[in-house]
Amino acid sequence: MVDLTPEEFDGLVGRALDTIPARLARAMDNVAVFVEEEPPDDVPGLLGLYEGVPLTERDGWYAGVLPDRITIFAGPLMRRCATQDEVVEQVRITVVHEVAHHFGIDDDELDELGYA
Repeated sequence: MVDLTPEEFDGLVGRALDTIPARLARAMDNVAVFVEEEPPDDVPGLLGLYEGVPLTERDGWYAGVLPDRITIFAGPLMRRCATQDEVVEQVRITVVHEVAHHFGIDDDELDELGYA
């Protein structure tokens, strides 16, 4: 297990977001990214969660809604990894996975792309 401070972990999430190609980052709309220590009790090993309406499902009714939410869970990610380099890579994979959900990409397609 790797033990990072909240600030260090937040920095990893920020750096992972910075790896998203600029064209895609500009296309992200009405989404906020959060870091929490632990996921809900009913899904203890969850690494990340996307909650919202994917861009592919938005149409004329989508206005004035709260932002979509991407949450990255620090505890399970750090417990899963043996080195800081592994945490960096797993955070990157998790952030890309959840951002992909914002773009409407499902788990099956993410699995095929290596981001499951």
